[in-house]
Amino acid sequence: MIQRIQTLFILVAGMLIGSLYIQKFADIIVNDQLHVFNAFGIFKDEELLFSGLPLMILIGIIAVLHLVTIFLYKKRILQIRILGFSMILMLGLFGLFFYFTYASFDEVKVAFKVAVALPIVAIILDWLAIRAIGKDEALVRSLDRIR
Repeated sequence: MIQRIQTLFILVAGMLIGSLYIQKFADIIVNDQLHVFNAFGIFKDEELLFSGLPLMILIGIIAVLHLVTIFLYKKRILQIRILGFSMILMLGLFGLFFYFTYASFDEVKVAFKVAVALPIVAIILDWLAIRAIGKDEALVRSLDRIR
């Protein structure tokens, strides 16, 4: 299981997504006041302005999907489908970052952090894992044909 390269891709992608809980997504400046945007919401000083519950739920679902996918190593087609679904969810997460940032306030100045790009990196890792799983499946099918 762990010796397969796709397992490492999935594990790293899951860790990147899980790390979004502790990272800051953006600094938002509205009327010369600093707001901090993280997975728990948008905060002004210590006051919660907008709840990040949808983000927390989506990040949790994606991280759990990655964890489940690692243990489905005997069901390669199901692994591919789950990774494809998680890639779609990560695109939605990426869209939610921008929705929360720009729909919350009028006339904002935003300084995005590196954490915003992590879902894109995870999508690339998932795509690489899907390719490797597909190669494994093709190899197994070719060996079944020989028998």
